Amino acid sequence: MSTIAELRRLLADCRTIAVVGLSAQWHRPSFFAAKYMQEHGYTIVPVNPTVAEILGQPCYPSVTAAAQALAKDGRRIDMVDCFRRSEDIPPIADEAIAIGAKCLWMQIGVVHEKAMQKAEAAGLAVVMDRCVKIEHARLFGGLNWAGVNTKVISSRRPQQLFY
Repeated sequence: MSTIAELRRLLADCRTIAVVGLSAQWHRPSFFAAKYMQEHGYTIVPVNPTVAEILGQPCYPSVTAAAQALAKDGRRIDMVDCFRRSEDIPPIADEAIAIGAKCLWMQIGVVHEKAMQKAEAAGLAVVMDRCVKIEHARLFGGLNWAGVNTKVISSRRPQQLFY
């Protein structure tokens, strides 16, 4: 799952993202990535049992609880984005499979081959060892959002392209 076309398709199709391990602390990578995605039109569903609310959204203790809450409104989770250690991934993958998510995304440094194989066998797209924010910025022109010099001089933010 490393081709540009596949990553672009996933980021275009998966508009509701459950972020497992999302921190309420603004300086943590999970917070920064979730805030970036939220500001680019994605619905963020925080999964953190120790906090009541993050980024203006209610937190849920598990992916399953989040999916059940969204189902009451006729919504569903498309992507499960994991900011957890590699050894914590198998039960999260099981939950992603159980709720019918389209994608299991493991952040930079998070790799679990068996969980990947199980999720892929269940029909989920799996991305490992990549940051959803970095990939979105790279593929849809948002690198300047974090101050990266893209060598493009413009007073306008680039439009997000869905293709």
